[in-house]
Formats: sequence, structure tokens, C-alpha cells
Amino acid sequence: MKASVNDVAERAGVSVSTVSRAFTRPELVSERTRKKVLQVADELNFSVSRSAVALKRGQTFRIALLAGGHIDWFSARILEGLNSVLHDTGYDFSIYAITHDEERARFFEQLPVRRNADAIIVSSFNLSPDETDRLHAMGIPIVGINVASPGEFDASIGIDDTTAIQILVRHLVALGHRRIAYLYEESISPLRFSSYQRVAGFTQLCDELDGVAGTAIAVRHGDDCANVAITTLLSQPDPPTAICVHQDSWAIPLFFRLPRYGIRIPDDLSVTGFDDSDFAEEVGLTTVRQRPRDMAATAARMALDLIDGKTLETPHITAPVQLMLRHSTAAPRV
Repeated sequence: MKASVNDVAERAGVSVSTVSRAFTRPELVSERTRKKVLQVADELNFSVSRSAVALKRGQTFRIALLAGGHIDWFSARILEGLNSVLHDTGYDFSIYAITHDEERARFFEQLPVRRNADAIIVSSFNLSPDETDRLHAMGIPIVGINVASPGEFDASIGIDDTTAIQILVRHLVALGHRRIAYLYEESISPLRFSSYQRVAGFTQLCDELDGVAGTAIAVRHGDDCANVAITTLLSQPDPPTAICVHQDSWAIPLFFRLPRYGIRIPDDLSVTGFDDSDFAEEVGLTTVRQRPRDMAATAARMALDLIDGKTLETPHITAPVQLMLRHSTAAPRV
């Protein structure tokens, strides 16, 4: 028969309320008494229902993750990072995939009724001022991962997308490239993703550098990025000698598609990616490495500290990136 709180109280020689406080409000119980209660509870294989503790504290022991779009390499690493921290703390996290305005509105409409999260972690897109005001009014901390406007969040960690893409451009220019393209997908989402700062960063630097012609190529949602790149290269009298691709998963197929049209990497075209995701090293893709798993783990720790009412020493952190030089970039042919 499962032991009850009364059994623990009787064996430990304390009141039922003292047993309850030992689990839910340990600061109100002496260390000696608490140790005794926990020892007896362990002997009797007694545990307090987490839902009961949550009700007592007014907490849910759950953190909500708002993520845009489908689960890709980046999102998968975010989940790994959150789980690496939250699993051992007794916290769950719920994933809310936000792909359009209706889903977004529904989440914020239902949150005050359900009150089913102690903190919100937002991955890669901004919240509106009205949304942040609502969360702050409810006392729910907001942590951002790779968000465009981190100052709107209680805490954040993310890379500087502008600086990161410019590292790649400077690498290509140092090799001698002067005609460089940037391939990205045209956004149809109402969400403002931080990664689109790369387009502006690419264009800005190319405009600033003498003799460098930068061309941003927008791929319509649903179109084949590799086909767009091939069409661009074959249709121009002076095609780019290097192409920066918005993310590795779009760049890697070029290694298999371009040779069919007689375009060799890097002899005829230098190619760079972004992320240093799975298979980037295997194909020899020069790219920028970011570490979403580490960023998510830091974001989880920030969220837990904010839930506990702690003041963060550094609430907004810029995560480092690293240029990964491999075999897909070389000096252009003269």
C-alpha cells in the first residue's frame, strides 16, 4: 500500500503541515527537520504529487516554446538544448509551432485562461508590443533565442546575423571574388525572423566595398533553391563567381546538382552555407557555425532564474559564431 503524508508525519514525529512545507516551502522548515522528513519519505517511498506542488505554489512547472515554421535542424537542436537543462529540474516544455497569425492569436488568447506556462521562450522571431505587454502583465518572463529585437525580451541569447554573414563575404572578397550572390527564400510568414538580417548585412557590405557587386536572389516559397541558383548562373553573361546560401540545407544539394551542368565547386563557383549543420563537414562546405543547442541551454537556465525571481547579471548575450573553412571556396578563375 502506498504511503501517505500522514504515514510520513507519524514516522517523523511532526505534523502533516510540516511534511507539506518540507516539500513545498522548505525555507519555512529548519534544515534538521527537513532532512528528517525527507529521510522518512525516502524510506517509505513517498513522493509529493508535482501537480499538488504546482497548485500550492501557483506554478505549472512548464515552459512554453514558441517556434516558427516546421521542425528543421535548428529547431531540433533547440529542443535538445532545452531538454538538457529542464529534464533534471522537473520542468516540462510545450512546443507551440506558430506558422500564421491565427495560431499566434489563439495562443495569446488562451494563455490567460489556461495559465499553463511559467515562462515563454521564443525562437527566432519577435513578439509584438501588445504580446509582450500581456505576458508582463501576467508576470510571465520572456526569453528570446536568435530574435531580431532582443531588447523587447526580459532576456535573450543569439548570434549577430549581420556580422556573421559579413564574415563570409569578407572571406570571399579576400579570395578575390568581386561578383557574389546571396540566395535566400522570400518570406511569406507574418513572423519577423532574425535570420533575414543576413540579407541586409550582405547587401550593406557589398555596397560599401569598392568593386564588389552583390546580388540578392529571392527564391519564392516552394521553389527549388538549386534550380534557381542554376538558372541564375547559366542565364547571366557575367554570372557570380561565388554564392552565399541562406542555410546549409539549401547549399548542400548544389554539390550534387551543379556538376550535371558542368559547374564545378569550387573551380567554377565558390559556395558557402550557414549553420554548420549535419553533413556540412562531409561535403566540405565552407560555412558559419552557430550553436543552437548551447543557446537553448543558456535560455533555459535564464528562464529558470527569472521564474525564481533572480536578477540576471547579463540578461542579453551575443553568442559567438565561427567561420568553418572547407573545400567549397577558392580563388576565382582568371
